[in-house]
Order: sequence, then C-alpha cells, then structure tokens
Amino acid sequence: MSESPPSPGGAAESAPPASSESVQVPPNGFRIFVQVLVNTAVANVTTSFLWFALTFWIYAESRNLIATGVIGASYMLFVSLFSMFFGTMVDRFRKKSVMVWTTLATLVVFILDAGFFFAIGEDGVADLTLPWFWIFAVVMLAGAVVEQLRNIALSTTVTLLVPDERHANANGLVGAVQGLAMLVTSVLSGLSVGFLGMGWTLIIGLVALALTLLHLLGLRIPERNIIHAEQQVKWVDIRGGWLAVLAVPGLLALVLFTTLNNLFGGVSMALMDPYGIDLFGVQAWGIWFAVASTGLFVGGGLIAAKGLSKNPIRTMLLVVAVIGVIGMLFTIREWGWLFIAGIWLTMALMPAVEAAEQTVIQKVVPYEKQGRVFGFANTFEAAAAPITALLIAPIAELWTIPHLRTEAGQREWEWLLGAGDSRGIALILVFAGFGLVLLAVAALLTPQYRFLSRQYANAEPKNDEARTEPSTALRTDG
Repeated sequence: MSESPPSPGGAAESAPPASSESVQVPPNGFRIFVQVLVNTAVANVTTSFLWFALTFWIYAESRNLIATGVIGASYMLFVSLFSMFFGTMVDRFRKKSVMVWTTLATLVVFILDAGFFFAIGEDGVADLTLPWFWIFAVVMLAGAVVEQLRNIALSTTVTLLVPDERHANANGLVGAVQGLAMLVTSVLSGLSVGFLGMGWTLIIGLVALALTLLHLLGLRIPERNIIHAEQQVKWVDIRGGWLAVLAVPGLLALVLFTTLNNLFGGVSMALMDPYGIDLFGVQAWGIWFAVASTGLFVGGGLIAAKGLSKNPIRTMLLVVAVIGVIGMLFTIREWGWLFIAGIWLTMALMPAVEAAEQTVIQKVVPYEKQGRVFGFANTFEAAAAPITALLIAPIAELWTIPHLRTEAGQREWEWLLGAGDSRGIALILVFAGFGLVLLAVAALLTPQYRFLSRQYANAEPKNDEARTEPSTALRTDG
C-alpha cells in the first residue's frame, strides 16, 4: 500500500480517526450545497451538451445504429471502470479540490479534442471508414468520463452540508436540477448540431466550461480535515470500497437492486436516439427530448418537496417495476406522442430510484467511506448499461430492424406492434421492459430486501450528534 501523497489542491493531513457521527453541518450548509449543485449542474450540462451533440451528429451523418450504440456503451463502460478510482479520490481529498481539478482536466481534454477536429476537418472526422472519428470520440469520451468524478463528490457533500432529515429532499433537488440540465442540453445539442454544425458546438462547450471553472474557484466550502478510516488508502481502493459495502449488511443488495434500472437504461441508450431521430429528425428530436426531460425536473422536484417514503428501498423497486411497464408500452405503436409521453413518465420516475439509493447510503455508511461506496455502486450500475447496449445495438441493426421491415416480419408482429419503419426497435424495448418488471418483482420477494429495509429503519442518523457539539476540525476550502 502506498503512502498518501499531497492533495492536488491542498489535501489535509490525516487526522486521528473519527466516526462519521462527528460530521457537523454548518449553519449555512444548505445554501452552500445549492451553490455547489448549480455549479456541478452547469458543468454537467456542458459535458452532456458535447456528448449528446456527438451522438446526434454521427447518427445524422451516417444513420449507423452500431456507431451510436458503441458510443453510448463506451461511455458507461469507462464510467464503470473508473468509478472506484473516482470514489477513492473523493475520500482522499477535499471535495472542492476534487471538483476544481476535475473541471480543469475536462476543459484541457476538450480543448485538445477541438484542436484535433479542426485540424482534420468535419468531413474527415465524419467518415466512419477512417480512424479520425474514433480518435475524436475516444478523446471526448475521456473528458466526459472525468467529469463524472464531480457527481460522486456532489453526493458526499449532501452528508457534509445538509442535515440528515433533509437528505432525501437534497437528493430530490439533485434529480430536479439534472432534469433541467437534460432539458437544456437536449435542445441546445439538437439545435446546435442541426444549424451550426459540430465545429461551433465545440467552441460553445469550451467557453461554457471555462466560465464554470471560474465560478467554482470563487466558491467557499466549509470542510473538516480529511478523516481516513485506515492508516493508508490506495489510489484505487477496491478492497476498501468492498469492505465498506460489506460492513453494512444488505448494502450490496441495494447496489444490485439499483442496477436493475440500468439494465433497461442500456437498451434505451442504444435505441432511443435513433428511434427519436427517425421519428422527428435531429433538430425536432432535440426539442422533443427536452420536453420529455421535464419529467426529471418534475420528479426530482416532488422528491425535493415531499421526500421519500419511510422505506425508500421498497419505493425504488416499485418504481423500477413501473418503469418496466412503461418500457413495454411506449413504442408499441409508432406514435410520436406515445413515445414522448413514455419517456416523460420514465424520466419523472428515475429520480426516485437514484434518491432512494443515495439516501440509504448517506444514512448507513460512515462519511469518510462514502466516496468509495458511491464509487463501488457506480461501478456496478454503470457496467450494466454498456453490457446491454453492446449486446442490443448489433442485434437491432443486423436482425430485428431488417426483419421487421420485411413483409413477413411485419405480418408476424403487427398484432402487437402495429405498422411502421421502427418496429424492430419497438420489439426489443417491449421485451426489455417485460424483463425489468420480472426482475423488480423477484427482488421484492427476496430476504435481502426485507433485511435491508429493517437495517435502514433502525439506522441512527449520521450527524444528529454533530449538530449539538461544535466541531473544531472545520476548515473553509476556498
């Protein structure tokens, strides 16, 4: 095991071990959290703006479903591979330092990628028979993946800055802001690619990310010295994350339950944009996806206002089952309104799944280990989507779509799917939704679900004691 190096932005020396009950929420903590949340949201908008634009642009140029599937799957795969490293980084260093260096690294990578794009030229990069597109996409992938480190840091700032009884509300607020971000991203990406092209899209993204970095540098986050639960922590502390999860009975089951939603998400990731572009065109799809994304804003807003139920694990699994039912129905006919309504409902339900997982982890896991636990969870959850996307995209491109466009295929499935050009995609989504329903119902019947529900109900709040005993270890990282 290696010794802990200095922080990139001034990490604190390891203090004597302390329990997570010593986490003190500052009097203005929620206001500071909102500022951090907004800054992170703008950074995520910028990154998603460029990543969405890449997907829209290459499908509009090539109409190649495999290319979009590989792009989406690669992103989730790299998020999975690096999540444990990201989680360890969050536990090792102060959260603002992590966010600053993450944003700076993302900006540098995107600048290099933009330079490559303009050096090769748009026509050369758009040619899938040449290596330039894949180099361009991989470099952009690197910048987008690094930005995910901020999301793990953001989840831990809920424990740091928000009272325990408001964790569910704060997590719902995260979902609402993400919904607003996706709404803006979808519209801007579709319009920018459709009317300005990929070159100007890159320039807009770079300017927005640079402004985000300047704003972040001015934020001041009260944060105590970094407390390591162990004498030394590896850079990629897989063992520490695994042990932290096992230390809370039933927590591994929670991670696996949350992964169910990502299995269906991988199918949607590979197929939803091509389906939408075929229905509406690239500019109109960007606008309609933004309309559907208001579901995230509404769903997250409801959780922010009302919180979750007394048993967030049950809420999660019931919501996952409902998402599966929607997945079976929203493409059962080639009607634009049905597709958008189904996406809206799915988006409205997704914040409940994420908020439930985060609320449980924030309550039952010690603060000094939460970064690694969130990283461990992201590793599992993000891995599910690329696996299904990489499996589904070739099946759709090479078998179901061509088969359902033949006269025999249309006759075979017309009783269920009706008529249209995208019935092959619809068939896959129907079966994927049905499978998700079965998995959610099975999870509700497991003893792990009942045990984890009892664990959450009996867990003591992490920062109740801290709010009555002032901490002497707080420091403003500015």
